[in-house]
Amino acid sequence: MSKRKISGNEKLTAVLRYLDGKTSQNQIARDLNVSLASVQQWIFNYESMGADVFLMKGTKKYTKVLKIQAVEDYLAGLGSQTDICKKYGIRSKGKLQRWIKQYNGHEELRSSGTGGSTIMTKGRKTTFDERVEIVRYCIAHDHNYAETSEKHQVSYQQVRNYTVKYEVYGVEALRDNRGKRKSQDKMSELEKLRAENKILRAEKEQAEMEASFLKKLEGIERRRD
Repeated sequence: MSKRKISGNEKLTAVLRYLDGKTSQNQIARDLNVSLASVQQWIFNYESMGADVFLMKGTKKYTKVLKIQAVEDYLAGLGSQTDICKKYGIRSKGKLQRWIKQYNGHEELRSSGTGGSTIMTKGRKTTFDERVEIVRYCIAHDHNYAETSEKHQVSYQQVRNYTVKYEVYGVEALRDNRGKRKSQDKMSELEKLRAENKILRAEKEQAEMEASFLKKLEGIERRRD
């Protein structure tokens, strides 16, 4: 897939052409070299929030009250995920699903795109073992950089950098703290395997939890159809 950023105007034009019956979703995906899921998300966003959604800059913020109302409406059977997203102007069903998961897990739903936590901007030096634990915790908690930053007393940017470096380069990138791979002799095989195993367990547990949760949601959606 192309990494070219698709502008808001391009998205809007594509959606309107589709709704006018002038093209198909698959044709839009091919023309713009994006996934079919992306095209479907654009259509969903347009139907939920109108043309202005493509002119918004930055990440949309959702208040704590809105999140709770949306989740409680869904759990009360007042609409499907699509219905609730349209009602409250939520950009994707994935966001609603994440809020439902947090709500059912008795986690506090907080305002803003960072979970309502105070963002730490001052970094500190960290050891290799600390970086491994930071990445493990971040992955295990839905890549919540703000929460991880607060728990481990490091900056938001450090958490994000460590996690991205691990996901792109592997555990070696956490060793030298610069995102550049070191040669094998700089890290023992046992040390590397232990670190990788620690993070991989978190990834597996998160994936299993997500799959189980989505399966339950699908069952609820089927019963409502």
